[in-house]
This record gives sequence, structure tokens and C-alpha cells, in this order.
Amino acid sequence: MPDSGAPYATREDLANCAGLALGSPTRFGNMAAPLKHFLDGTGDLWLNGKLVGKPAGAFTSTGSLHGGQETTLLTMMMPLLHHGMVLCGLPYSESALNETSTGGTPYGPTHWAGTGAQQALSDHEKALCQAFGERLARLALKLAG
Repeated sequence: MPDSGAPYATREDLANCAGLALGSPTRFGNMAAPLKHFLDGTGDLWLNGKLVGKPAGAFTSTGSLHGGQETTLLTMMMPLLHHGMVLCGLPYSESALNETSTGGTPYGPTHWAGTGAQQALSDHEKALCQAFGERLARLALKLAG
């Protein structure tokens, strides 16, 4: 969520989406509080099953190496599962997942940005993000059609 102005997405956007790529910086091994607050406000969508059967996945970035990327992705997936969404990750058939030393997990794309966000995305991280997006889009098309 931005510091001021409209949120990046609304509950209506979620209800109308064909698929969801959910991103957040890592905060002590968890999603950032504004995203948690937003997701906590989606109870009406849950009660009405608006997200059931839609594909979703998560991605994150950390300021520190071993800063909780995997736990962040898993905590972001919990509300998605409660909504009945179909989770999408990154299989090990993505060669960059076996070669990266900075970011990327089977749970979703990750990035180690450094404490001052000085680390650019590595080529492996870019490849994993691209593969994740393509995989999520293909899944959305299959589930919709």
C-alpha cells in the first residue's frame, strides 16, 4: 500500500481478477503490515467465494540475506488458501532455481535487495520472475476456459 493516496488494488479488483500475483517486502519473516491489513479486509470476498478457484502466487524481497523470504511467501499464501485460490509456485524444472545464489524458491520469486536496496535483480531472479508470471498466466487461462 502506498504511504498516501489510493491503494494499489481494491477488493473489487480482487473480485474481478483472473489471477493474482501478490507481492510484499519482507518484514521480520512476514508480509508487510499494510498488505496484511488489506487482506484482513477481504472477508466479504471470502464469505461470497469471489476468489475460489482463481490462481494466485506470491513474491517478495528482503533487505538482508536469510531475511525470511520463504516464511514471508508462506504467510502470504495462508489468506489465499482460505479464499480457495489455487496456488502457483516455481517448479525445479526452472533451471534458474537450481543456479541462483541470491533469490528464488519453489514457493515463488524472491530477491535479496540489501539493506539499502542497492542490489539489482540478478539474471536468475529476472528469469524466475518471468517464469512465474508466465506460469501464473497460463494457469489463469486454463482455469478460466
